[in-house]
Amino acid sequence: MDSGIHEGHPHVGAVKSGICLFPGGDEGDSVDRIGHGTAVSAAIREKSPGAELLAVRVFDRQLATNAAVLAKAIDWSADAGARLINLSLGTANAAHRDLLDGAVERAKRAGAIVVSARQAGAVNWLPGSLPSVAAVEVDWSLERDELEVAGSADEAVFRATGYPRPIPGVPRERNLSGISFAVANVTGFLARLLEDRDVRSVRDILNALGAESHM
Repeated sequence: MDSGIHEGHPHVGAVKSGICLFPGGDEGDSVDRIGHGTAVSAAIREKSPGAELLAVRVFDRQLATNAAVLAKAIDWSADAGARLINLSLGTANAAHRDLLDGAVERAKRAGAIVVSARQAGAVNWLPGSLPSVAAVEVDWSLERDELEVAGSADEAVFRATGYPRPIPGVPRERNLSGISFAVANVTGFLARLLEDRDVRSVRDILNALGAESHM
């Protein structure tokens, strides 16, 4: 869920399907116009090259949308068979809690796990701070191949670096970076973990991670 995906980008490759859900948009147009969703998808693909990608376009020409669109996008993703729903975005408005909590719970019942930012700075974000979400925080001390998990099954937090995959010839400080890419990196790690496993909840993820010494 982002600004769409530029299918065929050398760091992304094929996209299984897509949809545009922002108001007034062409439902069949999931092409990324601003690059953020493509960069997020590239970070996921780097960690899990075999993952199938669904492009859910909730942004147009700027990184702004509304909670109703987010809830609708979570529902669409779960109905389309997504196992992981990457939200490199969120809202700090507590008034949207019930709306997003309902969408997260419906996704959970469908066997999908929402991966989203829990906190940025001192601000708690939704839906990332809700129960049942794979909550993500950025940790700049981690390397790009490292995933850290803290907390319990009832309140687990996944931490990863906020740097995406590098762009050849571009210094790291000029590339995109931030909590968006920590979320994408975690999604990529989890997508690799889910391969050939029946994992349907954060508790299942933690149980699987307990047996995965290389992550």
